[in-house]
Amino acid sequence: MAFADTPTLDNAWVRLEALSHAHADDLAAAIAAGDLSSLTYTWIPEPAAVGAEIDRRLRLQDEGTMAPWAVVDAESGRAVGMTTYVNIDEPNRRVEIGWTWLARAVHGTAVNPASKLLLLERAFEALDCIAVELRTDRRNAQSRAAIAKLGARQDGILRRHRIMPDGHLRDTVVFSIVADEWPAVREGLRARLASG
Repeated sequence: MAFADTPTLDNAWVRLEALSHAHADDLAAAIAAGDLSSLTYTWIPEPAAVGAEIDRRLRLQDEGTMAPWAVVDAESGRAVGMTTYVNIDEPNRRVEIGWTWLARAVHGTAVNPASKLLLLERAFEALDCIAVELRTDRRNAQSRAAIAKLGARQDGILRRHRIMPDGHLRDTVVFSIVADEWPAVREGLRARLASG
């Protein structure tokens, strides 16, 4: 079950810690401050439901299908979001980075690329993944641009893939990075982070 393990991962910008209820207050505050649970193109819990979402993610980790982390801003020391490996396929050495959300206060900062660098380093260098997927709602232009900026390539669109909480039929855009592309993606992320 190595793919579902959640060791602490860190760099100068962010620390990914095994998700626990110790993060709940910070996460609820981050959701409330940005009114994130009102977004219709993704699913983020209401502040009062953070504990239940932590329980859900930990249950999926126990089942071996998810590896959940809290995203902790290195500067403030506060949890500012969640991220996971999901759709874990250990026999085929594949994971999806998903179910990620970040506080509005850290959008456009180094937190997202620094987090993705850590997750991709673990996937390709520690777990020897063949490929890593990233998925987002077709309507989420900000997420699609951020994924493309990582160096991921769009594989396609799963049409009418999921019914969202508001009843919308989501088209899911699927991106991936394969092992052969990882060195260039890694260098691109490092250069972005070094440039500030």
